[in-house]
Amino acid sequence: MNISILLPLLGILLGGIFLSSQAPINAALARSLGDPVLAACVSFGIGFVILAAISVFRGAWPSGAAVAAAPWWSWFGGFLGAFYVAVVIWGVPQLGVVSTVAALILGQVAAALVLDAVGAFGLPVQPITWQRLLAAGMILGGLVLSRVG
Repeated sequence: MNISILLPLLGILLGGIFLSSQAPINAALARSLGDPVLAACVSFGIGFVILAAISVFRGAWPSGAAVAAAPWWSWFGGFLGAFYVAVVIWGVPQLGVVSTVAALILGQVAAALVLDAVGAFGLPVQPITWQRLLAAGMILGGLVLSRVG
């Protein structure tokens, strides 16, 4: 496998491991604090401090023109991330980590099929194929199996 494919794939796999670990960690924080929204706020606050420190160290601050030129919809990423963290903190204690992550992945793949098909956000169009639909169906099957027994 080409290294230009392997390194990002390994990084994304590690990110998946971290996300699966983040869910029960944040749920435990919510139990300790007594509030899932507060736990999400703390989680984002820590993430903000770390990312701000990295940005300061790198000197990576955009110009006002670059900020003004950003597409209007690009500012919703923080909202989507906040919703994700809050809903996972809420869902993990009720569904368990496997079912929560399976549902998240199913939602991601379903949305990705549509986003690819329409070339959303300036991405190249990737058609919906039977193989992609089968992959989504297999994830749905995994979610169903994770809830049975």
